[in-house]
Amino acid sequence: MTGFRLNTNKKESENKTIRFPLPLIERIEEKLINNDISFSSFVIQACEYALDNMEDDNKEKSNNNK
Repeated sequence: MTGFRLNTNKKESENKTIRFPLPLIERIEEKLINNDISFSSFVIQACEYALDNMEDDNKEKSNNNK
């Protein structure tokens, strides 16, 4: 997954409850070792990255259909 960079920006937020499979939590926590970032911040950034790239994929598909 190229292009994904961790940053420490904090924004206004709302609490949501989400359940993660334990192996996924372990994988995320391994990536957070020696990084100054919280679990929540990582998940937010990963979701934003995924959404941004999904949008890009949809644009590419619609351009290829023209």
